[in-house]
Amino acid sequence: MFIVISFMVAGVAVGYLFRRYKFTFIHQLILLLIWLLLFMLGLELGYEKSIVANIMSLGVDALILAIAATLGSVFFAFVLWKSTKKTV
Repeated sequence: MFIVISFMVAGVAVGYLFRRYKFTFIHQLILLLIWLLLFMLGLELGYEKSIVANIMSLGVDALILAIAATLGSVFFAFVLWKSTKKTV
């Protein structure tokens, strides 16, 4: 966890130092990396035989929880994006 927080703080510091420059490719790079991470997560889940074999026994509750977490994340990311877009 310390490594993750360290990378986040380092990113904020680098962003602060380069805030005067206009990098037009950052949004596309972030989107590409998110899609790559999601693909790799799916790849790892598909590789685990025990998960694939027991996918039906995970239950409706797990599906509802996953859908709710995803929709909540998308909603709050959208709200955050809209609120930061107004200030810039």
